[in-house]
Amino acid sequence: MSNLNCRVAVITGAASGIGRGLAEHAARLGLRLVLGDVDARRLADLAAELGGQGAEVAWLPTDVSHPEQLDALRDLALERFGGVDLLFNNAGVMQTGLCWEIEAAKWQRMLDINLNGVLNGIRSFVPLLLQQNRPAHVINTASLAGLINSPLMGPYNVSKQAVVAISETLHYELAMLGAQVGVSVLCPGPVASSIMTSNRTTGAADAPLEAVLDSSIREGMSPLQLAELVFAAVEDKRFWILPHKFFKPALQSRLQSILDETNPIFQMAQENSHAAR
Repeated sequence: MSNLNCRVAVITGAASGIGRGLAEHAARLGLRLVLGDVDARRLADLAAELGGQGAEVAWLPTDVSHPEQLDALRDLALERFGGVDLLFNNAGVMQTGLCWEIEAAKWQRMLDINLNGVLNGIRSFVPLLLQQNRPAHVINTASLAGLINSPLMGPYNVSKQAVVAISETLHYELAMLGAQVGVSVLCPGPVASSIMTSNRTTGAADAPLEAVLDSSIREGMSPLQLAELVFAAVEDKRFWILPHKFFKPALQSRLQSILDETNPIFQMAQENSHAAR
């Protein structure tokens, strides 16, 4: 999209990590912001900080697992700014553990936030984006876990691969309609964030992985650096946004295994973890 200045960006999961980086970079570009996050205090602090820097910010505590709360965020965007140009379906949480030991409620929590949060965003906002009859873009945050699998991350793998699937489907559908709405799926590796605080450890099996992930994320790409790459990709109308390149040999090996119909073999990517975002 050209001329991002004065356009409106809606960002879920905006109060920390990737979402905060997106919000800060968007504010620097002069976009008007509509921010949602389940953490009302941190969200209010961010809105006040960006507002103090001159950004136009509307915000609303938002649990993306509830469709009506995404509707309310959309209505806020319409009320304050008259429309939406960029939709970042970004909110997400982490869960590790052996897939058969993770309780049903924890599986459901992952699906409700990581997958249904994106679906709720699509249902709430895409009809509006189409009705506006002008260029717009949807960016869904998945993960490298949306492309390659790791043990002890079943719910995360499943939810993020579903995000990739719905993003590609949405891309095809909007292209079929000749719509002016583009789609991107963001599949980052480690990005400095607090996502591991959302992990609900299930047992001893995932403790070593949790330590590796926590270390990898702490040393990951800065959210602001990631945001710059994301906005550049949106400008270029690229569907695949792959900020980390080290995972590609593992992805190529997996795809070759599928084509050759051979049993998969887990390959740890060269950086400590390929699945964290």
